Amino acid sequence: MKAPAFWSPGKAGVLGALLSPLGMLYSYGTMARQFFSKPWQCPVPVICIGNLIAGGAGKTPVAIDLARRLLARGVTPHMISRGYGGTEKGPLKVSTDQYDARLVGDEPLLLSKVAPTWVGEGRRATCRSALAGGAMCMILDDGYQDPSVSKTLSLVIVDGGYGFGNGHMIPAGPLRESVSRGLSRASAVILLGDDTTGVIDQIAGRCPLIRARLEPGAEAAGLAGQAVSAFAGIGRPEKFFATLRQAGCDVRDTRAFADHHNYTRAELEALKSNATRDGVQLVTTTKDFVRIPPEARDGIAVLSVDLVWENEDEINTLLGPVVHDAS
Repeated sequence: MKAPAFWSPGKAGVLGALLSPLGMLYSYGTMARQFFSKPWQCPVPVICIGNLIAGGAGKTPVAIDLARRLLARGVTPHMISRGYGGTEKGPLKVSTDQYDARLVGDEPLLLSKVAPTWVGEGRRATCRSALAGGAMCMILDDGYQDPSVSKTLSLVIVDGGYGFGNGHMIPAGPLRESVSRGLSRASAVILLGDDTTGVIDQIAGRCPLIRARLEPGAEAAGLAGQAVSAFAGIGRPEKFFATLRQAGCDVRDTRAFADHHNYTRAELEALKSNATRDGVQLVTTTKDFVRIPPEARDGIAVLSVDLVWENEDEINTLLGPVVHDAS
């Protein structure tokens, strides 16, 4: 889905106010689920990479970075995902040779390039399968509001340019639960990018804050100076378009699709035709690229993003007890 415009910071307006009673009901449902559930205690450490809002905040790049850090320290994590956008119910281990994004979702395909990855509707059952598969540690990509599995480390990812949206809960805004309640369970908040929405003030005194940013990946050198037509079906497509400009691209045209959108042949042909007509390079995200059938990928460039920590010691220190318990 595409996030409604009134979900954005400072944009609640009349519609947000009218829907706020439904948002309170949503919040009560989340609280009741957490109160009445009895979490399963996994015998290996569980790291949850989540957020307080619906939509993208940068969870997957953080999950990938943490997996690489654990692997470098001798700990083999297994990635756990619901496989949003895919049709497989699981639990099953993701293999790029056997599954595509329509079956297991786009994020698991990206995660599986770094560490063993499992998808399944129920995180508890999926974690049990990963445990049987030799996991020394679990990394949940999302699942912050899911109480079925006890977490060793709970990290809330916040996009500094979007923050907590308009401050209302679904459907009046993007929040899955109140900021105060959500942060009360957080081991730390990871703030991505510049804080333009007052996030730091809302977090102050509640939990530790770690800062990082997303920078254009290695493909940026080859795309710099080129005229491009960009398309993306992610939580915040405008972030990708801004990253292209940051990489030195001349962005002539943009097309935003819903998050996890599965592209049709007609859509891809139209995008390519328009790019050829205008004499520009067609470019998209890594997450979108894995949703495009292999036979339709010719002519489409990719720009990845790299996670850069403001202070790597902070995240390494946070992971220290996890490494100790998993070893």
